[in-house]
Amino acid sequence: MAVNLPPHYHDAEARYKKAKTAEEKLVALKEMWVILPKHKASEKVQVDLKCRISELNDQIETEKSGPKKAAPGTFKLVKQGAGQVVFLGPPNAGKSSLLGKLTKATPAVAPYPFTTREPAPGMMDFEDVRVQLIDLPPVTADHYESFVTDITRSADAALLFLDLADDDGPAATLATVERLKQSRRVLVGSAAADDDPTTYSLPTLVVATKCDDDAADIRLDMAKDVLGDRYPILVVSAEAGTGLEALRKAIYERLGVMRIYTKLPGKPADKASPFTCPIGSTVGEFAPKVHNDFEEKLKSARVWGSAAFDGQTVGRDHVLADGDVVELAV
Repeated sequence: MAVNLPPHYHDAEARYKKAKTAEEKLVALKEMWVILPKHKASEKVQVDLKCRISELNDQIETEKSGPKKAAPGTFKLVKQGAGQVVFLGPPNAGKSSLLGKLTKATPAVAPYPFTTREPAPGMMDFEDVRVQLIDLPPVTADHYESFVTDITRSADAALLFLDLADDDGPAATLATVERLKQSRRVLVGSAAADDDPTTYSLPTLVVATKCDDDAADIRLDMAKDVLGDRYPILVVSAEAGTGLEALRKAIYERLGVMRIYTKLPGKPADKASPFTCPIGSTVGEFAPKVHNDFEEKLKSARVWGSAAFDGQTVGRDHVLADGDVVELAV
């Protein structure tokens, strides 16, 4: 399905390319966003435009507020695995402890606030896939590291932390949400369509930690009053190991991806390392993940799983399902 961009879009794109200032570029990009037809074929263009608009907004804000502490190059984390999930929350909410339990990472853990000062990545295993988790420094009404804005732009989802051992836990978690909103990072309960290109929405789960505290149930009820029903809530204890397996599954499901396996003609399927792609992807959208050449050269595919019968030959528009085995042909 072609995007079929209207002439006015190309006019705005030409103005964007000729623009000399960030403000001029932003005006042109916003016009391109308004004109762009919103349908499945234009999804890649929509994502690209939103990313460029977000980057320009951040650039303009930084220039207006003066020089800030630059994030070291090591903070530019390369995406790995089935998706990237960031840990967000107030100080001492148990983010680093949970990262250590879910991955092989060894972040600094201490009973005083702001132990985490730099992004701490780790890879979480879930069945036959891996998910990249990144523990970020605490976010409060008065404390926000500028590099959090950049890292959250590339993230696929977020875990928002709630400390069930602290009477101020619910208010502190809400303060995190509000401070992120000031930097145009909106935590949402589901990956609903977002028509505002100036903000970046992150599908979010609330992780209520330290559920073994004597008053945890009372504070959880308080948190539900404060946060409402905008986020799913999972209750865990990193120290006791309570709820960790359910959390692994919930993190993977929050990514909105499915596992697709490949095979060569006459060979068994490779079940060791599945590819992941967004739920609802077609054969044509999946193929470039295997090799760039498939984007143009793919002729057909055979599918085991979602096809009418095993090994059925299908076209590029065939919609795949989780667990499908695909044999691509050029």
